[in-house]
Amino acid sequence: MRVLGVDPGLTRCGIAVVDGGAGREVRCVAVDVVRTPVDAALSARLLAVADIVDAWLDEHKPDVVAVERVFSQYNVRTAMGTAQAGGVVALAAARRGLPVMFHTPSEVKAAVTGSGRADKAQVTTMVTRLLELPERPRPADAADALALAICHIWRAPLRNRLAEAEAKAAELARKHRARLTAARGRVAR
Repeated sequence: MRVLGVDPGLTRCGIAVVDGGAGREVRCVAVDVVRTPVDAALSARLLAVADIVDAWLDEHKPDVVAVERVFSQYNVRTAMGTAQAGGVVALAAARRGLPVMFHTPSEVKAAVTGSGRADKAQVTTMVTRLLELPERPRPADAADALALAICHIWRAPLRNRLAEAEAKAAELARKHRARLTAARGRVAR
């Protein structure tokens, strides 16, 4: 599975491609940080992020896009910019028919470090080890994008099995209700 991981942001947007193999095997394909000038118009900044994401989707052809879910932050302006950048990424993926999965920061931290409360340094250290990188990805947005991709690769099989089990349970429940309805009809006669 090839995953494009994106840590959305307007000033710095981490972007990475990670391949997942058998078991927990992961390999870094590419990683970078998209930067936009703070003094540029919002539309220009979003366009810059969109252009880079489009180029990465065309070049790396991921199977899925994993984006960090925006959560409540103290700085509303930062949260809005993050959400807008994440929306641009989701739109670019949707235009190509790619699934987009959103992961919370604590979910990502737990996946790569074992603790949902890990700090950025711990995430960066584990990403460096897991991907056997020669040096730590910098800035932290790059490491976060890699962590998002790893998180999705490791959690996707579990999510898929859970979805299959839920679908099977729903089908069994539907059949059971149909049998009950049929039995009530026979009793009423």
